[in-house]
Amino acid sequence: MGIPSADWLVRPIGPVDEAEVAAVLAERFGVTGTIQDLGSQQDRNYRVRTGTGDYVLKIANPASDPAALRAQCAAVERLSDVLSGLRLPRAHAGVDGEVVQPLSAGGVDLVCRLLDYVPGEPIMDSRYLAPAVVARLGELAGRVVAGLADSEGVEPERPLLWDLRNALTVVETLAPHLPDQDRAARVLRASRAAHTLLEPYVDRLPVQVIHGDVTDNNVVCEPARDGRRMPVGVIDFGDLGLGWTVAELAVTCASVLHHHGAGPASVLPAVRAFHAVRPLADEELDVLWPLVVLRTSVMVVSGQYDTLLDPGNSYASVALDREWAMFQAAVSVPTEVMTAQLRHALGRPLAQLIPVAEHALLPGLPDDVVSLDLSVTSEELHTGRWLAPDAETALARTAHAAGHAAARTRHGEFRLTRTTVDDSAPAATCALGVELHLARPTEIRAPWAGTVTRYGDTGMTLRTGGLDLLLDGVDAQVRPGPVTAGQPLGTVADREGVRVLGVQLSRPCATWDRPPRFATPDLAAGWLEVCPDPTRLFLVPDTSSSAPDDAPLTARAAQQAVAEAELLERRDQSFATVQEHYFEAPPQVERGWRHHLVDTRGRGYLDMLNNVTILGHGHPGLSEAVHRQWQRLNTNSRFHYASVVELSERLSGLLPAELDTVFLVNSGSEAVDLALRLAWATTGRQDVVAVEEAYHGWTFASDAVSTSIADNPNALASRPPWVHTVAAPNSYRGRHRGPQARRYAPEAAARIRELAERGRPLAAFVCEPYYGNAGGMALPDGYLRQVYEATRDVGGLCVADEVQVGYGRLGSHFWGFEQQGVVPDIVTVAKAMGNGHPLGAVITRREIADAYRTQGYFFSSAGGSPVSSVVGLTVLDALRDEDLQANARDVGGYLKVRLLELAERHPLIGAVHGSGLYLGVEFVRDRESLEPATEETAAICDRLRELGVIVQPTSDRQCVLKIKPPLCLTRRSADVFADALDDVLTHGW
Repeated sequence: MGIPSADWLVRPIGPVDEAEVAAVLAERFGVTGTIQDLGSQQDRNYRVRTGTGDYVLKIANPASDPAALRAQCAAVERLSDVLSGLRLPRAHAGVDGEVVQPLSAGGVDLVCRLLDYVPGEPIMDSRYLAPAVVARLGELAGRVVAGLADSEGVEPERPLLWDLRNALTVVETLAPHLPDQDRAARVLRASRAAHTLLEPYVDRLPVQVIHGDVTDNNVVCEPARDGRRMPVGVIDFGDLGLGWTVAELAVTCASVLHHHGAGPASVLPAVRAFHAVRPLADEELDVLWPLVVLRTSVMVVSGQYDTLLDPGNSYASVALDREWAMFQAAVSVPTEVMTAQLRHALGRPLAQLIPVAEHALLPGLPDDVVSLDLSVTSEELHTGRWLAPDAETALARTAHAAGHAAARTRHGEFRLTRTTVDDSAPAATCALGVELHLARPTEIRAPWAGTVTRYGDTGMTLRTGGLDLLLDGVDAQVRPGPVTAGQPLGTVADREGVRVLGVQLSRPCATWDRPPRFATPDLAAGWLEVCPDPTRLFLVPDTSSSAPDDAPLTARAAQQAVAEAELLERRDQSFATVQEHYFEAPPQVERGWRHHLVDTRGRGYLDMLNNVTILGHGHPGLSEAVHRQWQRLNTNSRFHYASVVELSERLSGLLPAELDTVFLVNSGSEAVDLALRLAWATTGRQDVVAVEEAYHGWTFASDAVSTSIADNPNALASRPPWVHTVAAPNSYRGRHRGPQARRYAPEAAARIRELAERGRPLAAFVCEPYYGNAGGMALPDGYLRQVYEATRDVGGLCVADEVQVGYGRLGSHFWGFEQQGVVPDIVTVAKAMGNGHPLGAVITRREIADAYRTQGYFFSSAGGSPVSSVVGLTVLDALRDEDLQANARDVGGYLKVRLLELAERHPLIGAVHGSGLYLGVEFVRDRESLEPATEETAAICDRLRELGVIVQPTSDRQCVLKIKPPLCLTRRSADVFADALDDVLTHGW
């Protein structure tokens, strides 16, 4: 194998003896200290620790120009002046006042510099990079080029390897010498295609001094409070020189692509952030992705070549896999698509029209072509029908049965029928073409002149003037070759009585033969620009609406994008912002089925949070029961009807015999409020003891006994004088832990008795019988027995708030108080009781209920209405018939074992709480101090959402994952959640 002789090829520098390093430090810079080899691809870098500070001695490769090294030092000084707060490696002059000093090592004359050691950690691994981190990289690249904009560059003595103006030459020179010629061929093809797209712009691109390597491993980071490493400084100015300004951004974007879970769309935060600092011109946007491809190609060939020249260079060899990963990601989508996506991200899409058809594609197509609604909000896809493999065909058959000869799908629609569940990666849901479902044979003709090629048994492409028409499902009647406009191409193929014609337009892409039929949401805008709407080839446009579904792509895409962007703003303007939403940038969720949710882009999510919908979303039996009852009657409970009686009997029948009287209300807040009012009326007192860190509702009385500072930071300080608290019986992080948690009960009992002795006997003690707000934590054994006894000794009533924990969620018990072996005086229930319908209840003894008459009468307009009562009955029926409590016990037990196994491997998990499907994973920064990992928990939730799992923090410290899914959760979905959490804890958030 010959060695290329191009001037820009640089052999790595050989090892330098540490004694020689120490000598030059002392003689040239007057510095002594300990020395550590940091490694480098072509130079030699040594960290120098001294008593007064840390430095880096950079010994330059013999090929380095001393004038260029001085220019690097000058650039750092300039950036230090104009970029406040950015950590930079400033140079220290030697004893003679020069920043570049000579040395001799192994008989070779070299030069070196002494730079400040920049504190912080580089991002040397391939862990996940959050969008905020990627954005910071883009921002730093923008700040650096802006800061260097007026700098004068030094003309290099030889062409520079990393100057992307030389990229194709580098690749073509090195690729033939690589050991893996299959990879070399791929890199060559991609580079040449990228260069072809770049070439028309090369004379128009701005050129300036650039850093040339603002990448993940050339920035230093400090950990933010959430544990993410945020870039705060830039190091290694060794590639500084003249280059295209946009190349700085291309280099940064390329470095993102090897990180865990990264794809082409992962760079968009960096592009937006760069653009905000240094706006990109149209021509720079058009060449950005070709430059990313060229950068990754150069990295692949140079990295492999360096290992050939210097097999012992571990710095170069360990980078080979990540360099190949960058290249693969860069070419995983056509450059033309990615360029369109970048333009869309910056609000600068190109409006491209398609040629007018000279002849109808389907001249025999009838006028009554019905449009199939396959969107997330489709009325035809309820009860999970969208998951059936033949869902689209079934809807088309229904249309045919209704008398329509043809049914069509819609271009650019995010199809619910393409959504997947229990999948960490988003499904390709955006339709890049359309399908026509035809009831009878139909002829196909060429809409314009062109050249026909065939693929597969029934595939055909008609190519003309920069646009391809792709047809699937054709019984061809024409040979490959030229055709004229209107020439018959064939008929729609009949496959066992099913005639479906796929129609797709595509602008040719240099490195792709055929586009996919569907795109993932993150790249949908780019693909839709490359694959325009073909509907007008066979359908006369409908002008009855401002943007009909057969309108040009730009009109529909703009309307949808504006609607999505404005919805959150409209919510904030009309819906009180104190009614918060999950996630800073929440997905727009418009569909639910069982334990899954779907957003408007067809992204499926595993719902591990929704304890309200205990049966699961879209339950067909509940939907049908409500529909029937609403058609028949809905009024208030002052009228006499059967369902309110039946629900009351069913509820009381699920409880101990003495709890025989039911009040029906609308919510858990109302239920707790009413429970307290019953206690006041029964006892003639008002004082209440509540447990700290608890949440019971938002009404006057339920809020008064809510002590969680997560819900109200002033909860404890703002309690009315009739509310008294006892310590949260937290056996994990409370003042009594482990076996000592048994002390909580006698202390609470003593507090209750002490209040009575002071003349403040209780009306009630209120407590969740399973500690929900702390993250699903069991109360210490015997806790409620002792506290209830003390409460009753002083004449008070015991209120069990079962709003979150009741209805079989624990798996082992239907009611939480059963786990404690007690019987309360009053039970409150809501949430699960209505499966999302506003329904709550208070169940108590007859004499307690009757005592309320001293306060007047009780009435709830919707509580116990016919519809609400039917909802309550249907939920109870489903819980029984579907054996959901047993499922909670089985799947919840399985999931807890999985989570405990994760805790053995991930020290961030301090504890796994709970029972059944009422679980909590508590995150701590230190297992000894139990410092809450609050910010990390929020960041983990964001990353889990990206992986298709919806979960949120809970507890006063907001460091516990709240795991309360619908009780229909399956073991497969439990595995999906555990695997996703393992992924996040392993690869970062």
